[in-house]
Amino acid sequence: MNIKIVAVGKLKEKYFKDGIAEYAKRLSKFAKFRLVEVPDEKAPESLSSAEMAQVKQVEGERILGKIQDKEWVIALAIEGKQRSSEAFAKEIADLTTYGHSDITFVIGGSLGLSPEVMQRANNTLSFGKLTMPHQLMRLVLTEQIYRAFMINIGSPYHK
Repeated sequence: MNIKIVAVGKLKEKYFKDGIAEYAKRLSKFAKFRLVEVPDEKAPESLSSAEMAQVKQVEGERILGKIQDKEWVIALAIEGKQRSSEAFAKEIADLTTYGHSDITFVIGGSLGLSPEVMQRANNTLSFGKLTMPHQLMRLVLTEQIYRAFMINIGSPYHK
């Protein structure tokens, strides 16, 4: 199984890198895990609607350039589908059972994901209506992927 996270922006904070590295190491027992970063589009603080759409489009093209046709894509979005950890674990297990061994999660930039990325996504995932820094979301998602594997093997980690 291959698990990939495609995320906009460069992760700079050592504590986030260390946390992700720890969960990536734990995940290596179950899957090949990769974190792929694409550059964020530089933009001024205040943008018009058209400028926001342009930034999302450029970032979206960069994201789509890192996704292959065979990959099952789950886009993270506030308006996405919320799940419990158990339901998420079942979804991961079901995907592999039905031949989807390449799963890619997408985390957009501060403006979100382009319509093209959302159209490419096979599914969406939301961790609720809270706004989180994109760097933190990478760590939270990596931990939840690890948790899903632990749930699926019946480990007490989830308790």
